[in-house]
Amino acid sequence: MNKYEVVIIGSGPGGYIAAIRAAQLGYKVAIVEREDNLGGVCLNWGCIPTKALLKSAQLYKKILSASSFGIKITGDVEVDIQSIVAHSRDAVAKLSCGVSMLMKKNGVKVYEGCARIAGKGEVHVDNDGVKSALSAKHIILATGGRPRIATNLDTKLLWSSKDAMLPETLPKSLLIIGSGAIGIEFASFYSTLGSKVTIVEMQDRILPLEDRDISLSMHEILKNQGVDIFTACSVMDLVQSASSITAQIVNSGTKDTVTSSFERVICAIGILPNSGNLGLEDTKVQLDKGGFIITDGMCQTSEPGIYAIGDVAGPPCLAHKASHEAVICVEGIAKKDGRISTAPSTLHKNNIPSCIYSIPQIASVGLTEDAAKAQGLEIKVGISRASCNGKAIASGESEGFVKVILCSKTGELLGAHMLGSEVTEMINGYIVGRQLEATDLDIAHTIFPHPTLSEMMHSAILSAWKEPLDS
Repeated sequence: MNKYEVVIIGSGPGGYIAAIRAAQLGYKVAIVEREDNLGGVCLNWGCIPTKALLKSAQLYKKILSASSFGIKITGDVEVDIQSIVAHSRDAVAKLSCGVSMLMKKNGVKVYEGCARIAGKGEVHVDNDGVKSALSAKHIILATGGRPRIATNLDTKLLWSSKDAMLPETLPKSLLIIGSGAIGIEFASFYSTLGSKVTIVEMQDRILPLEDRDISLSMHEILKNQGVDIFTACSVMDLVQSASSITAQIVNSGTKDTVTSSFERVICAIGILPNSGNLGLEDTKVQLDKGGFIITDGMCQTSEPGIYAIGDVAGPPCLAHKASHEAVICVEGIAKKDGRISTAPSTLHKNNIPSCIYSIPQIASVGLTEDAAKAQGLEIKVGISRASCNGKAIASGESEGFVKVILCSKTGELLGAHMLGSEVTEMINGYIVGRQLEATDLDIAHTIFPHPTLSEMMHSAILSAWKEPLDS
């Protein structure tokens, strides 16, 4: 039996951060990973490679518009999809190596293989028949999630998100089922590089979790890029041929049907938790109806000594949520063990930002306008458009806006929603504001540098007051 104080199952942004923090607090730590590389889906097949791919697409789009900046390009501008993929995999390799180095630096023992809880404080690891037994007072489950697939069609023409990051050639036509963050990012990537993209969404608008103004604006942007969008529709049937998949798209209201063929299909309809095959059936750990592990505010499950963080512990399924939960979880353990004196605060889900790296980008935090109204809150809404921002115009990126929802009585920033260039960087300002409970007056009295895109954050507040200075 290999004895540790903390054993972590899964090495994604929740798992490896938990390992580092536990080691920093003096624990003897082991981490178990079943895949070939550390870093989880985020690093290997999610956040990082998609950002590299989208950067290539963004650069291609910029080059095509170079003449508007006075730059003449002679000859054809070609897309080398295999080189684009190679660039993304190179970024992944560097960062995965970095995680391995962090484990060594912090004295974390790494076990390869599939882990299973085998009793109180005991974990068994099976690495292709080579078995190890680990013991620990604290076991943290950070096993992540996997894409939800709605069809049993077994074909290379039906892509998983992983397949969509490794195209050998650009498909001439692509159907994307689902329009959340993953679907919209792939729609941006492939449509920018020249594929004919079609999106099918069951809800009445794309990006149904985002603010309505964001959804409607992004709909128009994608439509103007040549993307076909079917909302309030479902894909009722997929039929495979040698070189294509024929889809039957049905409107849920009118029952009108459109039948089209596509070279490739991506299913992007959500995440399922990796909560199976962990030995949880022999514990008191409880799962919700979706299979996610139920935890309290400190990531503790209903089984003492077993914790869960990240995607497996429920939505929102975001890397930064997992990393933050990792710190909360480990510091909570350390507080109970008497290693630190101050307990961490619990996770504030309303302060978790959402970032979509489409072209243009989308970012948000807090309540949407519809959600605020549904709660009966008295609100003020302000919008600052990029078309009125000096930096955006000078940079040729005047598409988008910043929108704020304020409490009419207190000035509290209830929600912020952004569409445009680099808004995934800008949203941090509002996140800090919400964390520090800043009011609209605090933000309005803050000096924003000029010329910057961030000035829209200031202007949106003034717009909510009906006192804009830029429009």
